[in-house]
Amino acid sequence: MLQTEEETQVERFVRCALSGVKLFGRLADGKIEILDGAYYETIRPTGRSVDPKEVTLLCPVAPSKIILVGLNYRVHVQHSQSATEVPANPILFLKPPTALIGPEEHIIYPDGVDRVDYEAELGVVIGRRGFNIPVAQAYDYIFGYTCVNDVTARNVQRQDGQWTRGKGFDTFCPVGPCVVRGIDPSDLAVEAYLNGVRKQYGRTSDLIFAVPFLVHFISSVMTLMPGDIIATGTPQGIDPMQRGDRIEVRVEQVGSLVNTIV
Repeated sequence: MLQTEEETQVERFVRCALSGVKLFGRLADGKIEILDGAYYETIRPTGRSVDPKEVTLLCPVAPSKIILVGLNYRVHVQHSQSATEVPANPILFLKPPTALIGPEEHIIYPDGVDRVDYEAELGVVIGRRGFNIPVAQAYDYIFGYTCVNDVTARNVQRQDGQWTRGKGFDTFCPVGPCVVRGIDPSDLAVEAYLNGVRKQYGRTSDLIFAVPFLVHFISSVMTLMPGDIIATGTPQGIDPMQRGDRIEVRVEQVGSLVNTIV
Protein backbone atom coordinates (compact mmCIF):
# COMPACT_ATOMS: atom_id res chain seq x y z
CA MET A 1 0.00 0.00 0.00
CA LEU A 2 1.53 3.28 -1.10
CA GLN A 3 1.05 6.42 0.95
CA THR A 4 1.09 9.98 -0.33
CA GLU A 5 3.07 12.63 1.51
CA GLU A 6 2.26 16.30 1.82
CA GLU A 7 5.70 17.38 2.95
CA THR A 8 7.70 18.32 -0.12
CA GLN A 9 11.02 17.12 1.31
CA VAL A 10 9.72 13.54 1.55
CA GLU A 11 10.03 11.53 -1.67
CA ARG A 12 8.76 8.04 -2.49
CA PHE A 13 10.43 5.85 -5.10
CA VAL A 14 9.13 2.62 -6.62
CA ARG A 15 10.04 -0.05 -9.13
CA CYS A 16 7.12 -1.24 -11.21
CA ALA A 17 6.21 -3.20 -14.31
CA LEU A 18 4.11 -1.88 -17.19
CA SER A 19 3.33 -4.31 -20.02
CA GLY A 20 6.32 -6.41 -19.00
CA VAL A 21 8.75 -3.48 -18.89
CA LYS A 22 10.42 -2.71 -15.56
CA LEU A 23 10.48 0.98 -14.62
CA PHE A 24 11.89 3.09 -11.80
CA GLY A 25 10.04 6.19 -10.68
CA ARG A 26 9.04 8.73 -8.08
CA LEU A 27 5.51 9.06 -6.73
CA ALA A 28 4.30 12.64 -7.23
CA ASP A 29 0.88 14.26 -7.60
CA GLY A 30 -0.85 10.88 -7.84
CA LYS A 31 1.40 9.75 -10.70
CA ILE A 32 4.62 7.80 -11.00
CA GLU A 33 7.24 10.03 -12.60
CA ILE A 34 9.55 7.73 -14.58
CA LEU A 35 13.24 8.25 -13.86
CA ASP A 36 16.45 7.25 -15.59
CA GLY A 37 18.74 5.40 -13.19
CA ALA A 38 18.12 3.85 -9.81
CA TYR A 39 19.57 4.77 -6.41
CA TYR A 40 22.30 6.95 -7.88
CA GLU A 41 22.93 10.64 -7.43
CA THR A 42 22.52 10.95 -11.20
CA ILE A 43 18.87 9.89 -11.44
CA ARG A 44 17.13 12.09 -13.99
CA PRO A 45 13.49 12.71 -14.97
CA THR A 46 12.48 11.34 -18.35
CA GLY A 47 9.43 13.58 -18.75
CA ARG A 48 7.16 10.54 -18.72
CA SER A 49 4.66 9.53 -16.04
CA VAL A 50 2.24 6.65 -15.54
CA ASP A 51 -0.88 6.03 -13.47
CA PRO A 52 -0.12 3.80 -10.44
CA LYS A 53 -3.29 1.84 -11.22
CA GLU A 54 -1.79 0.75 -14.55
CA VAL A 55 1.35 -0.84 -13.13
CA THR A 56 2.37 -3.73 -10.90
CA LEU A 57 4.57 -2.77 -7.98
CA LEU A 58 7.82 -4.70 -7.77
CA CYS A 59 10.39 -5.07 -5.04
CA PRO A 60 11.68 -1.49 -4.94
CA VAL A 61 15.37 -2.42 -4.89
CA ALA A 62 17.75 -4.66 -6.85
CA PRO A 63 20.67 -5.00 -4.43
CA SER A 64 24.02 -6.71 -4.78
CA LYS A 65 23.52 -7.94 -1.20
CA ILE A 66 21.04 -7.93 1.66
CA ILE A 67 22.65 -7.43 5.07
CA LEU A 68 20.57 -8.17 8.16
CA VAL A 69 21.17 -7.47 11.83
CA GLY A 70 20.16 -9.92 14.53
CA LEU A 71 19.04 -9.13 18.09
CA ASN A 72 19.12 -5.35 17.68
CA TYR A 73 16.13 -4.32 19.82
CA ARG A 74 16.73 -4.07 23.57
CA VAL A 75 13.28 -5.38 24.49
CA HIS A 76 13.66 -8.27 22.02
CA VAL A 77 16.94 -9.30 23.65
CA GLN A 78 15.28 -9.17 27.07
CA HIS A 79 12.59 -11.59 25.88
CA SER A 80 14.84 -13.81 23.75
CA GLN A 81 15.30 -17.46 24.68
CA SER A 82 18.66 -17.63 22.88
CA ALA A 83 20.32 -14.42 24.12
CA THR A 84 20.87 -13.28 27.67
CA GLU A 85 22.81 -10.04 27.16
CA VAL A 86 23.12 -7.18 24.71
CA PRO A 87 25.55 -7.99 21.85
CA ALA A 88 28.90 -6.18 21.98
CA ASN A 89 28.81 -5.66 18.21
CA PRO A 90 26.07 -5.93 15.58
CA ILE A 91 25.30 -9.55 14.66
CA LEU A 92 25.39 -9.66 10.85
CA PHE A 93 24.14 -12.19 8.33
CA LEU A 94 23.21 -12.17 4.64
CA LYS A 95 20.31 -13.19 2.46
CA PRO A 96 20.72 -13.87 -1.26
CA PRO A 97 19.01 -11.52 -3.74
CA THR A 98 17.00 -14.54 -4.92
CA ALA A 99 15.05 -14.28 -1.65
CA LEU A 100 13.59 -10.91 -2.68
CA ILE A 101 9.92 -10.44 -3.52
CA GLY A 102 7.75 -7.35 -3.70
CA PRO A 103 4.35 -6.20 -2.42
CA GLU A 104 1.46 -8.69 -2.75
CA GLU A 105 3.77 -11.47 -3.95
CA HIS A 106 3.56 -14.89 -2.31
CA ILE A 107 5.87 -16.22 0.37
CA ILE A 108 6.36 -19.91 -0.40
CA TYR A 109 6.23 -22.25 2.58
CA PRO A 110 9.03 -24.76 1.84
CA ASP A 111 8.42 -28.50 1.96
CA GLY A 112 9.91 -30.19 5.00
CA VAL A 113 9.85 -27.02 7.11
CA ASP A 114 7.91 -27.12 10.38
CA ARG A 115 7.82 -23.42 11.26
CA VAL A 116 8.05 -20.21 9.20
CA ASP A 117 8.13 -16.91 11.13
CA TYR A 118 7.66 -13.26 10.16
CA GLU A 119 10.08 -10.57 11.33
CA ALA A 120 9.11 -6.93 10.66
CA GLU A 121 12.05 -4.60 10.11
CA LEU A 122 13.07 -1.13 8.96
CA GLY A 123 15.20 -1.43 5.85
CA VAL A 124 17.96 1.05 4.96
CA VAL A 125 18.69 1.44 1.24
CA ILE A 126 22.19 2.54 0.28
CA GLY A 127 22.56 5.27 -2.35
CA ARG A 128 26.32 5.59 -2.82
CA ARG A 129 29.26 3.21 -2.94
CA GLY A 130 31.11 3.38 0.35
CA PHE A 131 33.76 1.65 2.43
CA ASN A 132 34.81 2.58 5.97
CA ILE A 133 32.07 5.21 6.17
CA PRO A 134 32.39 7.41 9.29
CA VAL A 135 29.35 7.50 11.56
CA ALA A 136 29.07 11.26 11.05
CA GLN A 137 28.79 10.79 7.27
CA ALA A 138 26.48 7.76 7.25
CA TYR A 139 23.36 9.66 6.18
CA ASP A 140 25.22 10.93 3.11
CA TYR A 141 25.34 7.34 1.86
CA ILE A 142 21.70 6.43 2.55
CA PHE A 143 19.21 6.72 -0.30
CA GLY A 144 16.13 6.02 1.82
CA TYR A 145 14.11 3.56 3.89
CA THR A 146 11.69 0.72 3.26
CA CYS A 147 9.80 -2.16 4.92
CA VAL A 148 11.44 -5.59 5.18
CA ASN A 149 10.09 -8.94 6.32
CA ASP A 150 12.95 -11.20 7.41
CA VAL A 151 11.06 -14.48 6.88
CA THR A 152 12.70 -17.33 8.76
CA ALA A 153 12.39 -21.12 8.81
CA ARG A 154 12.90 -21.28 12.56
CA ASN A 155 13.34 -25.01 12.95
CA VAL A 156 15.96 -25.04 10.18
CA GLN A 157 17.82 -22.15 11.81
CA ARG A 158 17.90 -24.03 15.12
CA GLN A 159 18.93 -27.32 13.49
CA ASP A 160 21.83 -25.72 11.64
CA GLY A 161 23.07 -23.58 14.50
CA GLN A 162 23.56 -20.70 12.07
CA TRP A 163 21.19 -18.62 10.00
CA THR A 164 21.95 -18.85 6.28
CA ARG A 165 19.73 -21.74 5.20
CA GLY A 166 16.82 -20.91 7.52
CA LYS A 167 16.63 -17.36 6.22
CA GLY A 168 17.80 -17.82 2.65
CA PHE A 169 14.94 -19.64 0.94
CA ASP A 170 13.51 -18.08 -2.21
CA THR A 171 10.73 -15.56 -1.36
CA PHE A 172 12.01 -15.16 2.23
CA CYS A 173 12.78 -11.44 1.88
CA PRO A 174 9.70 -9.35 1.02
CA VAL A 175 10.62 -5.66 0.58
CA GLY A 176 8.50 -2.62 -0.24
CA PRO A 177 6.24 -1.09 -1.20
CA CYS A 178 8.53 1.89 -1.84
CA VAL A 179 11.74 3.58 -0.74
CA VAL A 180 11.16 6.81 1.19
CA ARG A 181 13.63 9.68 1.37
CA GLY A 182 13.58 12.65 3.71
CA ILE A 183 12.49 10.99 6.96
CA ASP A 184 14.28 10.60 10.27
CA PRO A 185 14.80 6.87 11.06
CA SER A 186 15.65 7.37 14.73
CA ASP A 187 12.16 6.88 16.22
CA LEU A 188 9.78 5.06 13.87
CA ALA A 189 7.15 2.48 14.78
CA VAL A 190 7.80 -0.99 13.32
CA GLU A 191 4.85 -3.39 13.38
CA ALA A 192 3.68 -6.76 12.04
CA TYR A 193 0.01 -7.71 11.56
CA LEU A 194 -0.89 -11.37 11.02
CA ASN A 195 -4.35 -11.71 9.46
CA GLY A 196 -5.14 -8.20 10.70
CA VAL A 197 -4.03 -8.78 14.30
CA ARG A 198 -1.04 -6.80 15.53
CA LYS A 199 1.69 -9.16 16.70
CA GLN A 200 4.82 -7.03 16.73
CA TYR A 201 5.41 -3.47 17.85
CA GLY A 202 8.63 -1.62 18.53
CA ARG A 203 10.25 1.73 17.87
CA THR A 204 13.60 2.27 16.24
CA SER A 205 14.56 4.39 19.25
CA ASP A 206 14.95 0.99 21.00
CA LEU A 207 17.66 -0.14 18.57
CA ILE A 208 20.86 -1.19 20.30
CA PHE A 209 22.88 -0.11 17.27
CA ALA A 210 21.34 2.89 15.49
CA VAL A 211 21.23 3.35 11.72
CA PRO A 212 24.37 5.54 11.35
CA PHE A 213 26.48 3.13 13.40
CA LEU A 214 25.21 0.15 11.38
CA VAL A 215 26.23 1.82 8.12
CA HIS A 216 29.66 2.56 9.61
CA PHE A 217 30.15 -0.91 11.10
CA ILE A 218 28.99 -2.87 8.06
CA SER A 219 31.02 -0.72 5.66
CA SER A 220 34.12 -1.46 7.72
CA VAL A 221 33.66 -5.09 6.67
CA MET A 222 32.29 -4.91 3.13
CA THR A 223 31.85 -2.24 0.47
CA LEU A 224 28.27 -1.01 0.35
CA MET A 225 26.85 -0.54 -3.13
CA PRO A 226 23.91 1.56 -4.40
CA GLY A 227 20.69 -0.38 -3.84
CA ASP A 228 22.08 -2.61 -1.08
CA ILE A 229 19.71 -3.14 1.85
CA ILE A 230 20.46 -3.18 5.56
CA ALA A 231 17.61 -4.71 7.59
CA THR A 232 18.04 -3.25 11.04
CA GLY A 233 16.54 -5.98 13.24
CA THR A 234 13.10 -6.95 14.50
CA PRO A 235 11.21 -6.14 17.72
CA GLN A 236 9.64 -8.71 20.01
CA GLY A 237 6.47 -10.58 19.05
CA ILE A 238 7.73 -13.07 16.45
CA ASP A 239 5.29 -15.91 15.76
CA PRO A 240 4.81 -18.54 13.05
CA MET A 241 2.75 -18.17 9.87
CA GLN A 242 0.64 -20.81 8.17
CA ARG A 243 -0.32 -21.39 4.55
CA GLY A 244 -3.09 -18.97 3.62
CA ASP A 245 -2.07 -16.35 6.18
CA ARG A 246 -1.76 -12.67 5.32
CA ILE A 247 1.24 -10.91 6.82
CA GLU A 248 1.61 -7.13 6.86
CA VAL A 249 4.72 -5.17 7.86
CA ARG A 250 4.16 -1.52 8.69
CA VAL A 251 6.86 1.08 9.22
CA GLU A 252 5.78 4.55 10.31
CA GLN A 253 6.15 7.17 7.55
CA VAL A 254 7.18 4.45 5.08
CA GLY A 255 4.09 2.36 4.36
CA SER A 256 2.62 -1.12 4.47
CA LEU A 257 4.09 -4.30 2.93
CA VAL A 258 1.54 -7.11 2.49
CA ASN A 259 2.21 -10.69 1.41
CA THR A 260 0.41 -14.02 1.65
CA ILE A 261 1.76 -17.47 2.47
CA VAL A 262 1.24 -20.29 -0.03
